[in-house]
Amino acid sequence: MTEIKGIKGKVYVEGEGIIETTVTIENGKIVAIGKTEGEFLELEENQILVPGFVDKHIHGANNSDSMYPSEEHILNIAKTIAKEGVTSFLPTTMTQSVENINKALKNLGEYIAKNHVEGAEAVGIHLEGPFINKIFKGAQPEEYIIDCDVELFKEFEKNSNYNIKQVTLAYEQNGEELTKYLASKKIVASLGHTNATAKEVLEAAKNGATSLTHSYNAMKPLHHREAGTIGGALLADDMYLEVITDLIHVSSEAIQILYKIKGRDKLVVITDAMEAKHLPDGKYQLGGQDVFVKNNEARLESGALAGSVLKMDDAIRNIKNVLGVSLEEAIDFATINPARNIYIDDRKGSIKVGKDADFAVIDEDINVYKTIRGGKVIYSA
Repeated sequence: MTEIKGIKGKVYVEGEGIIETTVTIENGKIVAIGKTEGEFLELEENQILVPGFVDKHIHGANNSDSMYPSEEHILNIAKTIAKEGVTSFLPTTMTQSVENINKALKNLGEYIAKNHVEGAEAVGIHLEGPFINKIFKGAQPEEYIIDCDVELFKEFEKNSNYNIKQVTLAYEQNGEELTKYLASKKIVASLGHTNATAKEVLEAAKNGATSLTHSYNAMKPLHHREAGTIGGALLADDMYLEVITDLIHVSSEAIQILYKIKGRDKLVVITDAMEAKHLPDGKYQLGGQDVFVKNNEARLESGALAGSVLKMDDAIRNIKNVLGVSLEEAIDFATINPARNIYIDDRKGSIKVGKDADFAVIDEDINVYKTIRGGKVIYSA
């Protein structure tokens, strides 16, 4: 991998916007911005250096899934998503037998411990299920769904080598104790696959829940006599709202509503991608279930949406176009916002002295030319 000591050109610098400057890198960290002397890679006129993208909810890509208990599969995902400008991700598990979840968590924990330099960095694990509600199971296998259980979570935590960063749970399924426990450990309690009322969501927020998993999808909808899960989350000021911006899971108008209420700082773009991403239409797997992919839609035989095949660069492009926001604002939805939500913004999510030298080189249309992690090129178009 090519190591870069500095970059010169248009740069999206935290607090300053896109400016002409230089970024100096040492030992994988940003050590100076605006330094005039050094060995700089010069960007093309149309290129912009932005923070590397953070996908905190992704199951798989390129025939690999986070539930497959092998190092090679996780590395394959990491390398594949680097093509999209992603430098950090949370490999995401799903509802399965306790035995299979533990196998996946053990593999992921071991993978993270090895600190692979290739591809995007697995900065933790997102446990999606099994603590969810059967009513809104989505593509999660119903037979393995169970109520929230702190002791079982502690077992999961140990098997992951304490790498779980986010847990998707149904708060109404005995979730108060687990939510409080997660908050005490700075693990994100994210409400999802849930029938929680607005009142329950606001109670969960008071107890430390700080995220909503794939907003609108697999949750109690808004109604004028019961504002539902989505209504409660819109009222919870400190809650980050994930959104899958493939324009299949959520309509343009629904995304605009989220933005109008939540603003720039609390929206988080995710892909929720499964193993068919970067592959042609056909039959694939998700949690042991057949998934049929056609025209960018991934569905179970029942017709239920089963994750996505969304790429992060497309996700950012879509939300920028839907909201009509600046490039910087669209980039924030996939960088500093998820980094803050999962407590890694001390080293990820923006271009600032002291942070990791994680970047994507893009143009105004969010085409990815290079992806750089820790000062090393992990993808070049």
